[in-house]
Order: sequence, then C-alpha cells, then structure tokens
Amino acid sequence: MSTNNSHDILVGTFGTPYLFSLRFTPPSSDNPTASLKIIKQHAAVGSHSWLHLNPPNKSGIRNLYATAWLEPPSIAAYAVHDSSNIELLNTAPTNSRSGYVCASMTHAYSAGGATGEVFALDQQTGAFTSGTSTTDGAGEKNTISPVQKLDFIDTTAQRDNGSTMDFGGLRHGAHSADLSPDGSLLYIADIGRNCIWMYSIESGNEHMQLVEKKISPRKHDGPRHVWPHPGGKYVYSLQEHSSVVDVFEVVKSGDSDVRLVHKQGVRIIPRGLPVNEFWADEVRTSLSNGGQPKYLYASTRGLKEGRKGYVAVYALTPEGLVDGAELVTAQTAGKQEHEDDDGWRDDDQAGLLCMYETVTSGGWANAIQPGVTVGGVEYIAMTDSEEGYVFVLSWDGKEIREAARVSLNEGVDTSKGKNGAATAVWL
Repeated sequence: MSTNNSHDILVGTFGTPYLFSLRFTPPSSDNPTASLKIIKQHAAVGSHSWLHLNPPNKSGIRNLYATAWLEPPSIAAYAVHDSSNIELLNTAPTNSRSGYVCASMTHAYSAGGATGEVFALDQQTGAFTSGTSTTDGAGEKNTISPVQKLDFIDTTAQRDNGSTMDFGGLRHGAHSADLSPDGSLLYIADIGRNCIWMYSIESGNEHMQLVEKKISPRKHDGPRHVWPHPGGKYVYSLQEHSSVVDVFEVVKSGDSDVRLVHKQGVRIIPRGLPVNEFWADEVRTSLSNGGQPKYLYASTRGLKEGRKGYVAVYALTPEGLVDGAELVTAQTAGKQEHEDDDGWRDDDQAGLLCMYETVTSGGWANAIQPGVTVGGVEYIAMTDSEEGYVFVLSWDGKEIREAARVSLNEGVDTSKGKNGAATAVWL
C-alpha cells in the first residue's frame, strides 16, 4: 500500500496480459531524488489499453475497469484490494474493440469503433451483472449482456483498413466515453465521424437518450477524448488529427434541451510544426485546486518513431475557460475552420504556459494522468509504448521536468512480449 510519503500507480499495457503496480516517492528533505519502482507485475485477463478506477463501493473496495483486447472483444472488472492484491471479477463482451471504458457506481460505459455498450454493475462487488445463463454442451455458463447497445453508424460507414495503426477501427470511429461530473450526461468522442455524441442519463433510468451529435469545428479534427471541467459548465475536446483542444460550453434549456456551444480552440504542438506528423492523445485538468483547476494538460504523440511528442499546459479561469484565449463568436467562428491541417492563427496558443518535449514519440501512448500535489508541485503520470517507460513529470507552475521513470521491461516477465505502457491511474 502507499505510505505517507509514497503514492501508488496502476498501469495497463498494449499487447501483453499484465497489470503493473508502481510506487512513486517524491523528493524530500531526506532524499532529494524522486523514485519510481515496480512493486508487482500482476497477471491480467488480457492486454488493457485503458483503465478507469472508481471510488470505493459499498464493500469499501475500489473497482478497476479496463478495456480488454481479447477475442471476442471485452471489458474487464477488477477488485483492487491494495496495490499487491488485484482480483479479476469478470468480463463483459463488447460488439467491437473498446477504446475506452468509464463507470459510475451503477453502470459501466464502453465505446469503440462503430458501437458502444452500457453494463449494469453489482452494487456490492462492482462486477458486471444482468447476466443470462446459456448452455453450450459443456455445461452452463454465465454471459453478461448490456442493458443498452449504442450504434454510431449513420450515413457514413465505419472505416477500418485492418492495419495495426487502425486498432480495429478505433482511429476511424468512436474512441472514448466520459461522464459529466453529476452523471447526467455521457460524452462520446468519435474520430471517424468527426463529432461528439452527447447522451442524457435520467436518474433511475438505465437507458440513455441521444441529445446531440456535435460536429467538430474543423473538417479534419478527429475528436479522440472529451474531458469535463469539474464544474460541469465546460468540456474539453482533444482533436487527434489537428492537435487542437476545443472548449465547449454545456448549455441547458430545460431538462431535455442540452447542446454544446464552441467557445475556444488552442494548439498543443509548437508553433509552425506540421500537424500531420502528430496524433494528439489526451486532455486532463489539474487536481490541486479542487473544483476550480488552474491548469489544462494536453499531450500529443509523434506519428512516427523519431518525431517526439509534447505535453502542453494552459492556464484556466476559475469557471473553466482557457485564460487569455479568444472566445469564438458568430463573427469569428470562420477563423476556427481550416480546409487543410496546417492553418495557424495568431491566437492559436494564447494562454499557453509551457510546452514540454517528451523523451520518445510516445508510440501509441503519451497518455497523461494528473496525480498528487506535494509541496506545491503537481505530479503527472505519463505512459510510453515505444520503449515501455512510465514517467512521472513534475509541474511547478513554470516548468515541466521529468521527476522519475521506470521501464516495464526491466526485471519483469517479458516472455509474452514487450510491455508497451498504455495508461495509468493513481491509487
């Protein structure tokens, strides 16, 4: 378990059936050098490209939900007793490969490619429930079925070129699912259809209703992740193809009329670099100031090995806008739209505080996850699949530095392949 001066992290991988528990120890007066160490390599049901960690359930245990790149495609539920004791509860099959899973205390939400699912959770254990019994000749077995299926195919067919880089359609379809802070809305970023699907979730009603399909501001954005501000008034859409973070206001008119209004857009790679050499990865708000985060963190990956990625830090107002960035109006909306991916505006990086170049391209990762704040310094976990590193970065309000790193391929079992770090969550 974590101690008073150390903090534990769980990491999933691409391509290998392992979960890793890491321990980060910040610098102190006794030891001025931070450290990051592997404390356990856990056998997992499959490779887990995305992790979501819930607060303690009614049994006092935290549940970990993960995408599972299995056949058939699935998501997995674990009970996290402590850093050294992680128990598989069960898995639930998904129609297509899941890119992302999130959960409330009652339901888990998955999205990937052309489809998505909603699964009910057992209130005591956190396992997937609503199963049906089937017989296949070898005896009775339990199959988990979703309480709702989502279909993102409309007039545009799902693309999947079958390549490794397409991830089973994830680069040409829905990629993520995230809940609003109050649990009343679900945001699904769809790279291929260049939109955000927004669903309403009524209290006590298992089924969601589609309230808006919000087309992205630019023709080649490719929304990958949507992250809500803790206040719920704004959401941040990370655009994989254009390396932009767009800020949308959540406008509600009555109980059923909810829409997203574009307010700002900022670039997250250095000025002048060609955006077609990058694929943006993640956006998050800082944790150190509670419901009024001071910073917006966003990361990009180099599309090819040798092209390093970046982590950008922007200042936020207490309400959640990027501090200093131009507000989009009816008169200026056209300035946000470019026919090509290389159009830069003078105000593309207003509010930028720092641009940190990562050690590698990041491979398929460079996923960032804000964590603890110690002595006024914020620490951020970052994963790298190119070399299998997990980094902890420090941000003191002025500069990002590497605080510590560890390789998931040193001193551990690699018999089932190279451990490419995928995503991390802080315990």
